[in-house]
Parts: sequence; structure tokens; C-alpha cells
Amino acid sequence: MSTDEFPTDRPAVVTCGLPYANGDLHIGHLRGYIGADAFNRSLETLGQETAYVCGSDMHGTPVAVNAEQQGVDPADFALDWHEQYKETFPKFNVDFDNYGHTHDETNTELTQEIVRKLDEAGYIYEKEIQVAYDPDADQYLPDRYVEGTCPYCGAKARGDECDEGCQRHLEPGEVENPESTITGNPAEYRQRAHKFFEVSAFEEYLTEFLDGLEGTSNARNQPRQWIEDGLQDWCITRDMDWGIDYPDAEDAGADGDDLVLYVWVDAPIEYIASTKQYSERVGTDEYDWEQVWKDEGEIVHIIGRDIIQHHAIFWPAMLEGSGYNAPRGIAATGFITINGKGLSTSRNRAIWAKEYLEEGFHPDLLRYYLTTTGGLQQDVDFSWEAFQEKVNGELVGTVGNFWYRSLLFAYRNYEGTPEADVSEEVGERIEGAIGETREAVNDYDLRGVGRAATRLAQFGNEYIQRNEPWKLTDEEPEKAAQVIRDCVQLAKAVGILIEPITPDKSQLLWEQIGEDGEVADAHLEDALEAPPRSFDEPGELFAKIEDDRVEELTAKLEERVEAASDDEAESDDETETDDTDAGESGDMTDTGDLEPLLEDRIGFEDFQELDIRVGRIESAEGIDGADDLAKLEVDIGFETRQVVAGIKQLHDLEELPGTNCVLLANMEPAKLFGVESNGMILAAGEEADLLTTHDDAEIGEKIK
Repeated sequence: MSTDEFPTDRPAVVTCGLPYANGDLHIGHLRGYIGADAFNRSLETLGQETAYVCGSDMHGTPVAVNAEQQGVDPADFALDWHEQYKETFPKFNVDFDNYGHTHDETNTELTQEIVRKLDEAGYIYEKEIQVAYDPDADQYLPDRYVEGTCPYCGAKARGDECDEGCQRHLEPGEVENPESTITGNPAEYRQRAHKFFEVSAFEEYLTEFLDGLEGTSNARNQPRQWIEDGLQDWCITRDMDWGIDYPDAEDAGADGDDLVLYVWVDAPIEYIASTKQYSERVGTDEYDWEQVWKDEGEIVHIIGRDIIQHHAIFWPAMLEGSGYNAPRGIAATGFITINGKGLSTSRNRAIWAKEYLEEGFHPDLLRYYLTTTGGLQQDVDFSWEAFQEKVNGELVGTVGNFWYRSLLFAYRNYEGTPEADVSEEVGERIEGAIGETREAVNDYDLRGVGRAATRLAQFGNEYIQRNEPWKLTDEEPEKAAQVIRDCVQLAKAVGILIEPITPDKSQLLWEQIGEDGEVADAHLEDALEAPPRSFDEPGELFAKIEDDRVEELTAKLEERVEAASDDEAESDDETETDDTDAGESGDMTDTGDLEPLLEDRIGFEDFQELDIRVGRIESAEGIDGADDLAKLEVDIGFETRQVVAGIKQLHDLEELPGTNCVLLANMEPAKLFGVESNGMILAAGEEADLLTTHDDAEIGEKIK
């Protein structure tokens, strides 16, 4: 992997966590696939050679369980979902260069080849372990055939992960108080021979890998804690017949020949397999998969937060041990909540992909909402009211309004682009937006990509309002032409800059200004190229979402949430089963419920006693001897405060200086690990998402 700024002269590949072929897609899933698509398109606007690949994850126990319940073959069951995903993704302008699946020949062959290499290099060994067994069903219980308690945090755990608690990967035999999902009876542990990948041998390599890794801070920092706790070797076989057979199973030496490779072995290898399939389809002269994965390439994974460990620990160790390139960047997205409540597919508390489309909304509206509401790694709450506010305020009121008023005035008065040069002011402003976009892409900041475009449109609205060309056409026609020439150039620039996020709408704008070809083929520098001289009368590209429409949709959602709450109340005294249709390797997982609101309320006078200020972090460093604590120097306008915060493992401390934060200034001083803390920075959730301000509030300004 390289650290050169994008674009580089090496080919790139962008991937997203594989969707688990086990249930319908909802907007929680779409956030990752849309985000990865927007990032790939953003690289292309920089001039980077890149491919966007993915595939359906076909293996693992949830597919086997659900196929068995429906009385169908697991391959047929998973393929049905795979085909549905292939049809759904393009409807949201998610444009994969190749979309395969883990059960195809390419992935099977590559998986077995990589496992052989790891074995030959001495990284795989056999060991007797405790495996859950159901004596009534007379079978061993792989992964999600067993439920119980997480040995690390005590939360409910399913098979191979603590998905409701600490989100650790769990090895066979670790789940406490195991129960069989087949019979509902207590399971027992029995000795069984399995194959292990020696992840512990890569501790030094993984530490260096994380030091150089780009992407989101949670993807870099969370794995450090797992390394510090001591890496555990990884069981890579399972007792089942649905999956990819262990290579040369008859000679493998494991107990019996009914072991398959764990789904988390073959799932990430699909990234390589899908890239290979793309290369074979277009030819190596156009795109060479081996140059990316074996020589020098730029590999970027965009994944869900719940699968960081698999991508930042297991996967790079597998790649290093088998002679493949490591990822350059890993960006882990936050979760989606619905009206402040955790998303739950089994309780139907979700906005489904099909539902969104059936309501008649354009996919680019959702793309814009999901990519620009918070950063990639922040949790995003979806409500129809917030959706309406963002669409009406930013896409309709800012971008769409500027496009339409500028082009309509240009058409009616000049039948297209006036004959004038772009002014110095506007040229510099476009160049500045190009620079902001380039910086945002290199920071893996999709919100920044969107903001660069919308701010340019906002400038355009202010520019046309300030110059009032409708008053100049008679008295100062040259000045009027100059202003509208600037506005058409700005409209084109906004269209190019926002294309990664709103590709359809940008293409319509492209055609309205008379450009040929595809806006997706344009690079950032083309934003300064003159638009065509003539074009036809434009139309409005965004429509306002009316209040009565939002009320209707909100009522539907509240009815669903209320029904879900009733279901939860009814199930309080029952044994819960799977809370998700999704699963093991993709973004197809639920978020769980948020912490409930406190019943006790405080009065306004109590709130006024809190002195909350806007601050700026000037320095950040870890505290010796404390695993989680960092010492921050925070400028709050009047003075600089020393603050201790539990963010050492959750943020890249070197990147924090210059970051705005929100600080409770009248907190009683306290000493932590011998370091005085004189205030408290505010953050949300387990990932310590730092609170900040939307616009440019002054340092020291009070929050009311």
C-alpha cells in the first residue's frame, strides 16, 4: 500500500462489505454500498484508475438454517437473494464494475489456493477444541446454531460473535451457557479436531500495518486494543456441509471429511475474485487485477463498524501470509437508527430499499442524505422529517434553485452560455472548491465532498443575488452577460463536484447545459472548462417534499415502530430468537436498541447552570499507564483548558489538533491517573463521536 495522495499512477480497487444472501436490503445496508460507490466515483473525478467490486456472501450458518426451514437447497436459497441484490443495487445508482458471489468457481479456487499457501508457509495447524454439540439432534453446532453468553462482556452472543455487546469475534467453544437453536435445549461441549490460522504470528506485522492504515479512526484504533489484549489464533473450519471444502480434505488430517472453511475465510477473498472476474471481462490491458492485489495497487475497503476486526486483523494477516497486498485504507461506517430507535429487521423496524423506491423518491435524494448526514463513521438517524429538511434545504433550496434560476436566465436572455470570460472571483472560487473536494477524498470524507459542492452552489446563489443581472440587462448588458457566464460555469462545476453523490441529477444537469457524453467521465479540472455556447430551456431537477407527504410517511413509520414495541413487550417473557435476517460477513446486521431516555426531567433553570462552550483541541496525547485516557489541551476562547477524555483507543490522537469540540466548562476539576482534568468534552455513543458545531461558531461561544 502507498501513502501518496490520490490520484496515483497505480490502479485502485474499492470494495464494500459483502451483503449476506439472507434477506431484504434496507437503508442500513445501503449506507455502506452507496458510500463505497460515492467514494469510487470521487476517485474517478480525481483521475484515479479504479474499479468498484463486491459480491454476495453465500455461505455460513444463517443461509443453511433458513434454507433448511424452507426446505430448499442452500445454494438455491442464496442465489435467489443474490439475484435480487443484483437488481436492487443499480436502482440506487450503485454501479459495481463486477458483482459476483462467494460460491462461484473463481472464489472457490482462489480460497483453496490461499489456504494452501498459508498451510505450506506453516501458518495453519490442527488442534482439538471444545465444540458445542446437541445430543438430541445428534450433531455438532457451528456458529449460529448455538446461542449463549459472551465470556467477555456477559451479553447475549450468537455463535461466532457478540453482536449485542462488545462485538468481539468468538471462537468455537467460547460461548458460555450454550443452547442449541435446533432444539432449544442446552448444548454440551465435546472435543473435536479443527484447523487454526496462526494470527498471533502476525502481531508485529499488524501493528505496523495499523500504523500506516488510512481511513476512519475507528478502523485504525479499535484493532489496537485487540492486539494489546493478545491475538488469539483463529479457527478456520466448521462442522457443516454448506461452504467451501477445506482444500485436499482427504489429506487434511482433521476429524472427518465434513468440515468446510469458515465463512470469514472465503468472504473477503471474494474481493480478489470479483476483481479478477472484472479484469478477465475487460482485459488486463484495461485493468490488471494482479497489479492491484499482487504488485502495487491501492486497495480500499468500506465496511460496517461491526466487522472491523475481520478486516483489520484477520484479513491483512491472511493477505500477508499468502503473498498478497494489504489494504491502503479501511473506512468503517456507523449504524443507522430509525427515529432514534435501533434498526431491527425481524421486528420490521426499518426503511426497506423496495419501500423507499415504491414511495416514488429518487435514489439520489437518499444517496445525498446518507453520505452527507455526518461523517462516514458516525451513526446516522433517519426520519422522514430530517430527510425532508435536508432535501428541501440543500438539494431543492440551494443546489436545484441555483441550477434552475441560472440556466433559465441564461437560456431566456442568451439562448445558452453568454460570450464572456469567467471572472477572477468565480474562477478562484471554483478552484477552491476543487481543492476542498480533492482534500475530502483523500480524507475519506464523503460529507466534505458533498459540502464542497453545496457551498459552491450557495456561493452561486449569493453571487447572482448580489449582482442582480435582471437589473443589468438593459443598462449594463456586458456586466449582465459576465454575471450569467459566471453562473453557468458555476452550475457546471457544481454538477461535476456533486456527481459522485447524485449521479443521475448531475447527468441531467450535464445534458441541460448542452454537454455531450457522461458527466461521470469528467474530472475535477473540467469544472473550469467552458460550457457549450447554446442549450435548450432547462427544467427543475429537484422537487420539494411537501409536509402532508412527510406526515403520511411518518404515520406509517410510527405505526410500524409501535407494532415493533408491542412485539417487544409481548416477547419480554419469551426466549428471543434471531433479531436479524442478516449476518456474518457483510453490512447485513442490525444495530440493537439505543439506550432508553431517562424518565426524570430537568427544568430550564437547571440547564442554564451548565456552561457549555465551543472549543478547539490544540493538542492530544495518551496518558502513560492508562489504556483509554488521553490528555487534551482545549482552547475555549478565554483560556486553554487541560481535559482528560477516554478516547485514546477510539480516535487517532495525532489527527485531533485543530478539531472543534463541545466542552462542559463548569465541571468540577478531577484527577485521573495523576493528571488534572478541568472540564469534560462531550461525545456520543460507545465510539466517542465528538460533538461539534455545524457551521463556524466562534471558539468560546456558549451553547444554549
